[in-house]
Formats: sequence, structure tokens, C-alpha cells
Amino acid sequence: MAVVREFTLPDLGEGLTEAQVVRWMVNVGDVVAVDQPVVEVETAKAMVEVPCPYGGVVTARFGEEGTELPVGAPLLTVAVGEPAAVPDPGAPEPVAANSGSASGGGDEGSGNVLVGYGTQAPAARRRRVRPQAREAARPAERVPAATSLAVISPLVRRLARERGVDLSRVRGSGPDGLITRADVEAAAHEVHAAGAVPVAGAASVAAERTPPVAQAVSAAGAGPAARAARPGHRTESARPGRRVAAGRQTADGLRVPLRGVRGVVADKLSRSRREIPDATCWVDADATELMAARRAMNASGGAKVSLLALLARICTAALAKYPELNATVDTEAREIVTLPDVHLGFAAQTDRGLVVPVVRDANARNAVELSVEMARLTEAARAGKLSPAELTGGTFTLNNYGVFGVDGSTPIINHPEAAMLGVGRIAPKPWVHEGELAVRQVVQLSFTFDHRVCDGGVAGGFLRYVADCVEQPAVLLRTV
Repeated sequence: MAVVREFTLPDLGEGLTEAQVVRWMVNVGDVVAVDQPVVEVETAKAMVEVPCPYGGVVTARFGEEGTELPVGAPLLTVAVGEPAAVPDPGAPEPVAANSGSASGGGDEGSGNVLVGYGTQAPAARRRRVRPQAREAARPAERVPAATSLAVISPLVRRLARERGVDLSRVRGSGPDGLITRADVEAAAHEVHAAGAVPVAGAASVAAERTPPVAQAVSAAGAGPAARAARPGHRTESARPGRRVAAGRQTADGLRVPLRGVRGVVADKLSRSRREIPDATCWVDADATELMAARRAMNASGGAKVSLLALLARICTAALAKYPELNATVDTEAREIVTLPDVHLGFAAQTDRGLVVPVVRDANARNAVELSVEMARLTEAARAGKLSPAELTGGTFTLNNYGVFGVDGSTPIINHPEAAMLGVGRIAPKPWVHEGELAVRQVVQLSFTFDHRVCDGGVAGGFLRYVADCVEQPAVLLRTV
């Protein structure tokens, strides 16, 4: 008889303790395959499609759309097929069946490890053996898969895929060789420094083709039987990326809980205001030459360079000149920690609220590379598909509030960083240029910094250098 197994909300990494059900991707009675995404949840950092480690028939779902569930709470139950009986050593041995069928047996397990769900080693395929060799054979013996990767988080696999890292070549630094996010980032850094991406073997590519946190249900994530068994599971009321209305009407108004992205933003901004003695300085700059330089770059062919990418490149050059601003304060040790690499965050407004995607190793990228990566992250942010790894670890933030049509702002530092550059709208204004009054493209730049990290002289020098690069882009040639 079938065995009913319970699948609980896994630990999605980054210390997250709860998630909100956004959209169910399966219904009770549907047939699901191993590693098929079954529910889309919203964590405090990202929208995530959660794969089920069991294959079988869904017998129950727990939590309506909009419900917030803690890690470890039941998500659904799946009836898996009856475990295959151990064959009689004296009986003829059948050829092993394909273990990837949608109705898999009781020993069918996920090849993508979730926290709290180990991966079961698939039974080795058995060959037909001649009678004289039968005694030497051990048909019931299970052989551990040699290609199993010690990865405990689905987010680690996704990060490796996005960075072009072959996990089979990564040595884990965690317990029992566990591969962590830090291991993947270190491997990605080595690959980037070498200027080449290792090509994964066929087995590794096949394993990574069905990521544990998938962007969409793919042919590798569910067999034809599984896909055919769940028609119409996406309804108009359950569209991808849909925001779940959360709030209750009371006599004094609508009360909306501070949770998810909004809750995290509230907590971080409040902590920043409590802990960081910030100060802000401003300067107006003539951006006419910068705009002309961008037009010339894009007219030459190749990938287009965005204005935000040029500003990001200016930021990394300024941080190379004033490295003390790429820092954080260790309040417990009472130490300023200057960081070696620039992981540049940039503010992006989405339907889910304000998010800050992070461009890793921005100091090692040119303007084109920055433009491509920022465009990718922006698209993922608007789709609600940023992973926690892409939303954390920033060391400096660029805030382009000019897209809202405003000139200036006093932004709150993104804790635990030490500084943030704000950029207002670029608008035609009267400006004295080469001794004459002219209409020029003018932008207001604001720089907010942690006064514990530096004094006004350093902050002013940083902002003046940024303004000089905006007014005379050729200044950047010194650092190329």
C-alpha cells in the first residue's frame, strides 16, 4: 500500500524562520514528481518556489494563500508508491525500472537536498548476471551515488548555477564536506579571476538542470505524466508574482502587518537610525559630458551601457580612492572593518516594496559588465525572483531616486554599511559653463555617511571626486 509522507516548510537559508504562502502550484489529487515546485512562498527577502522531495499523489495541503507559516510547519502530504520488495537471491533478476517515474516508489528521494531532507542514494541499476556469477552478486545492496553533492541549501545550488560554478569541483568547508554559500562565492571569485568558467560534466549538468529553487516548472522538473495530471493549476487568482492582500479593516482604518519585505525594510531602517550617527552632504554637478559620453559608448555598438552602470563605475573608482568608506562598524569589538571587495547594492522599487539587489565584486567589473548584471538583477527584482544571496552582503549602496522625478534626498544608510550615494534627476538648468551662462544637464548628488567611520574631509573628498567624474568622465581614465 502507498505510504503518506509529510513535507514541511524547509529552511530556505539566511536565517529565515517563516514564509508566506503566495500561490499553490498543485491541488489535492495531483501527481507530483520529485523536485517539482509545489508552492510559491514569500520570505522576508525573496519569492521562492519550493520543490517537493517526494514523488506521488498530493493528499492534503496546509495553509491557504496569504497564510504565514513557520519553518518546519506542514506544507502538504504526498502518497508515494509501495516500496519495491527485496528480490529473492535465487529468483531471476529483473532489469531495474526507471526510478524517475512520477509515481515513484517509497525509496524515491530528492536529488536536491533541502535542510531537514537528506537525499537518498538511488538503488544501483542491476545488470543481468550469468548463473555462475549469481552467488557473488548482492542484489539487495544499495550503492551510494558517487555523484551526490554535499549541498544542504537549495539557494546554494541556485547561486552556483547563476555564477557558473561547477559544484562537483568545489570542496566544501562545512561539516562532512558540506558546500556552503561562502564556498560557492570563493569558487566564483576564482573563476572570475581566471577569466574562464569551468564546464560541468554531463552528469553534473543534468543534475543542475532541475534546480531545487526553480524559476518555473520545466520539463526536467516534472515528467509528462506529472504535467498532464495537473491541468489548470494556475488560475487567474493565482498568477505568478501576485501580491497577497494582507490586512484587516478596523474602526480606525486598515491595519496591514509589517512583515515580509516591508517588515525587513522597517527593521533595517529603524536599526540604522538607532545605531548609525549619519551625516549628509550635497553638491550639484554638470552631467552634460557624462550623458554625451554614454551616447558615444552606445553608438559604437555592442551591449548598451546604462546611466546607472556609469554611476556605479564612478562609485567603485571613488571607493578605490577612499577605501575607508567601504567598511562596517563592529560595535561589539568597537572596531572599524574596512572591506577588501566592493559589493555594490542599488535601490530598486518593486511592487513588493523597496529592495536592494547586490552586484558582487563590482570593483572588478567594467561599465558594460556592471550594466548587464544590474539589468539582470533589476528584472529579477521586478519579477520577485531574487534569491536571498542576491539581496545580502552589500558593502556600499547607490540610490538613484532621480527616477521618481526628485532632485534631492537624505537617504538612510543601509545597515550595516557605512555610506550611500544618492543621485537626483538630471534636468536642464541654467549653469555657468566656461564663463558663460548656458543650459546644461544638472544633477544633485547627496552623500550620507557614518560619522564613526570618517570625518567630513573624507566624505567631502569622496563626493567631490564623484562630481568631478560626472562633469569630466575622462577623469575615470586614470583608473582604467
